[in-house]
Amino acid sequence: MSSLRVVLADDSLLIRQGVAAVLASLEGVDVVAECADVESLMAAVASHLPDVVITDIRMPPTHTDEGIRASIDIRREHPDIGVVVLSQFAEPSLVLALFEYGSDGLGYLLKERVNPGDLHRAIRAVVDGGSVVDPKIVEVLVDARTRRASPIDQLTPRETEVLSLIAEGLNNASVAETLVLSPKAVAKHINSIFSKLGLGEEVTAHRRVKAVLLWLAQ
Repeated sequence: MSSLRVVLADDSLLIRQGVAAVLASLEGVDVVAECADVESLMAAVASHLPDVVITDIRMPPTHTDEGIRASIDIRREHPDIGVVVLSQFAEPSLVLALFEYGSDGLGYLLKERVNPGDLHRAIRAVVDGGSVVDPKIVEVLVDARTRRASPIDQLTPRETEVLSLIAEGLNNASVAETLVLSPKAVAKHINSIFSKLGLGEEVTAHRRVKAVLLWLAQ
């Protein structure tokens, strides 16, 4: 079996070399490019078409969310390339921004918690189209929710059931079959969900994604 080709991006030379050394020790993993900024990352992706990109979040020029935006662009332009965000920041806004348009082929790990085995498993998971999230991130999302009221709290038990099935990837017909409801009833529940979550004026596909994100963050 051929090695998985990885492009690595981190503006810290020390961290980049350390992660590259860890990757070099993993069986079946080959680092084909190391990058210090988003511009060189995107160029390396276009040139090498790797299996996986591993990137930091805050890189030049603004040191804010360059890695998140690059990850989204890479998945949009190259859906066969998996992306693992390797960060020191466990901020809910960054996590939700990464997964806003879907979770397939995406991972979010914390630098201070990841070990070589975790990184290897994450690489394999995103290559297969799965997603990986550090358990600490889940704790942060739960803590963030407990500190504020959530619009999810407004949903009825039936609406909560419908939204949980949407979060599993079911379409309207499958939701109706699972809950033994008519398609019309499911559509009515979904419209009510959108309204209560403040998603009444967006296109349907985008509203479904945002509704699921709110559900996952509860």
